[in-house]
Amino acid sequence: MSQFLAELIGTAILVLFGDGVVAGVVLKGTKSENSGWIVITVGWGLGVALAIYGVGSISGAHLNPAVTLAFAAQGAFPWAKVPLYILAQLLGGLIGGTLVWMHYLPHWKNTGNQALKLGVFCTGPAIRSKWANLLSEIIGTFVLVSGLLFIGANKFTEGLNPLIVGFLIIAIGVSMGGTTGYAINPARDLGPRLAHFLLPIAGKGKSDWAYSWIPVVGPILGGVYGALVYDVMMKKSFNGLFFAVTLVIFVIAGTAIAGQLKADKVK
Repeated sequence: MSQFLAELIGTAILVLFGDGVVAGVVLKGTKSENSGWIVITVGWGLGVALAIYGVGSISGAHLNPAVTLAFAAQGAFPWAKVPLYILAQLLGGLIGGTLVWMHYLPHWKNTGNQALKLGVFCTGPAIRSKWANLLSEIIGTFVLVSGLLFIGANKFTEGLNPLIVGFLIIAIGVSMGGTTGYAINPARDLGPRLAHFLLPIAGKGKSDWAYSWIPVVGPILGGVYGALVYDVMMKKSFNGLFFAVTLVIFVIAGTAIAGQLKADKVK
C-alpha cells in the first residue's frame, strides 16, 4: 500500500468512527441518542487509535494536516511529501463523512435540527466568537502535537503507542473540547464539511463556510507551534519560524482577550 493510500484510508477510518459516534448521539431515533459528550470523546479517541493501528506502519499515520506540517516545520518530515499527505487526508475526510451519511441514511430526515446534522460532519462553536474560537483551536492542537511528541519520546510495550494517543484525544476532548468541538485537524473538519455540502442530506441547511477557516488555520498554527516549542524545550533549537509563529499567536491571543474584556464590560 502506498503512503498516499494509507493516509487516505486512515483518515477515512478516523472520520467514520469520530463522525459516526457524533451521529449516533445527536440524530433522532438512534439507539445511542442523547448519550452525551463523554461517549463522543471516547468514540473519537478510539477511532484515532484504530486508524493509527491500521496505517501507522505504512505512512506514520499523520491523518492530520496540522501534524504533517508540524513535523515538516521540525525538519522531521520532507516538505516534498506534504502536499501529497494533505490531499490524501482531505480526501479521506470526505470519504469518511460520506460513509457516515450512508450508515445513518434513515435518520437524517427524522432529525429536524439543521445545526445538529451539520455538527455530525464538522465542528462549530458553543459561543461564536471568532478570535476566541481560533485561540481554542490553537491551544487544543498545540496540546495534541506537543503531546504526540512527548508520547513518542517514551518507551511503551510494543503496540501500545496508538492507544496512548487515543487517550490523549479523549483528554483533549473532555478538557478543552467544549468550546469549539475540538477539530484539532483541518482534514477532519474540512473533508466532512465538503461531504455535507455535496451530499443530498435531507433538510441539511447550510455548511457554515463563514466559520470553516477557523478549524483550518487554528490547528495549523497550534500544531506547528507545538512542534517548535517541543524543539526549544528538548533540543534548545530556535529558528525564525518559532519567533514568527510566537508573534502571530500572541497577537491572536491578545485580540481574543481584549475583545472578550470589552464584551464583558458592555454586559
